[in-house]
Amino acid sequence: MPTLKSPVMRTVDVARRAGYSVQQVRDLEHDGVLPPAARTAAGYRIYGEIHLRSALAYRALALGTGPVEAKRIVRAAHRCPVSEVLALLDAAHARLDRERIDLRLAKEAVEAISTEPLEDVRPSDSMSVSELAAALGVRASALRHWDTEGLVVPDRVSPRGTRRYSPAQARDARIVHQLRGAGYGVDPLRALMPGLRHGHGSEDVRAALAARETSITARSHALLEAAAALSAVLTTLPRA
Repeated sequence: MPTLKSPVMRTVDVARRAGYSVQQVRDLEHDGVLPPAARTAAGYRIYGEIHLRSALAYRALALGTGPVEAKRIVRAAHRCPVSEVLALLDAAHARLDRERIDLRLAKEAVEAISTEPLEDVRPSDSMSVSELAAALGVRASALRHWDTEGLVVPDRVSPRGTRRYSPAQARDARIVHQLRGAGYGVDPLRALMPGLRHGHGSEDVRAALAARETSITARSHALLEAAAALSAVLTTLPRA
């Protein structure tokens, strides 16, 4: 039975050791994640150590970045300079870091923004679409989309339907912005926003954000394992 150090492995051997089916191994080869296999005189595929290591690297990367980006990274390992491969891996870590920041901001939004006192409100305190978009750092089209979806519905202050956001509506927009950035979907937000406006529903949001944090942690750990697996691929491949 071939082992990791065996020079020759069958498709089934790679499949068993990488945790895939035989067809999945063939598909990975077809997609360029595994380099082309050699063939016996009878036409059977022959795999080597680089194929197994590539499959293992892809498996870990897919958990951390998703299958599309994982394929891109492993293909790059076979075709591109090491610096380009590492740049792709760095970008994957950076995206996770951005998710962690967005998650922290969303937690702060739930804890603080939904209970902010709104006293001494004056008509002059309202904001236009462009003003609020600039304050949040989003496109005006995002605010219009949230209006259409019933997440943040502004006042209409002219016959033309010009949008003006009161301080309470601007606060709602801040909540939606942070929770959307943390991966919260439109439908769950639509159901939660009425309660959040009145200080309710926070426990549901906290539970969802905790699940999001668990997912980020799992993907971060997968990327840690993927880095080691990718390093094994890079050290196996001949370099000019």
